[in-house]
Amino acid sequence: MKNVLIEYMKMFVDLPEEELHEIARNVPMQAFEKGTVLQEQGEPVNRCYFVLKGLIRQYHFDEDGYEITSNFYMEAESVTIFSAKNGEALSPFFLECIEDCNLVVGDLSTEGLAYESNPTLREMTRMMIESDLGKLQEAYTHFISSSPEERYRTLLEEKPLLIERVAQHQLASYLGITPESLSRIKKRVSSHLRLAK
Repeated sequence: MKNVLIEYMKMFVDLPEEELHEIARNVPMQAFEKGTVLQEQGEPVNRCYFVLKGLIRQYHFDEDGYEITSNFYMEAESVTIFSAKNGEALSPFFLECIEDCNLVVGDLSTEGLAYESNPTLREMTRMMIESDLGKLQEAYTHFISSSPEERYRTLLEEKPLLIERVAQHQLASYLGITPESLSRIKKRVSSHLRLAK
């Protein structure tokens, strides 16, 4: 299972296979059942994660009590709440396993010690965070400049498996629309795809 992590690390560093396996061997991994809440909204953030297997949903409740899904994390994706640092800030989000998950678990309170003993890990983590932030910026820019149907088409193109694994109301919330609107968009897109064949 840690091969998922090793392949991900290869995108950022050029290290011998043995060294990558050694890093992966020392990384803590944990299994979580579907429904486990990894992070509470309003609680200090003290962990980050990397998905080896499973699916995590990021969501929050707005001032009116509405639940809003803001992200999903699948295999080979890191899960970090960037607005919080080392438990000094409170999380604006919940993180919940919506499938059984196997995750790498990073303890933010001890990451400094890990980086001191392994400078390669520090540099690799820096590059991973930069990559994640770049993806977040691109996703945000696309989201605010596109229609709901364009958002759905992009998701269908970039993460087709996600659509099959997520409940309709959660997917609709993520796209910023109602479940009814999502149903109409799905039918329209499906019809266009059939006509294009």
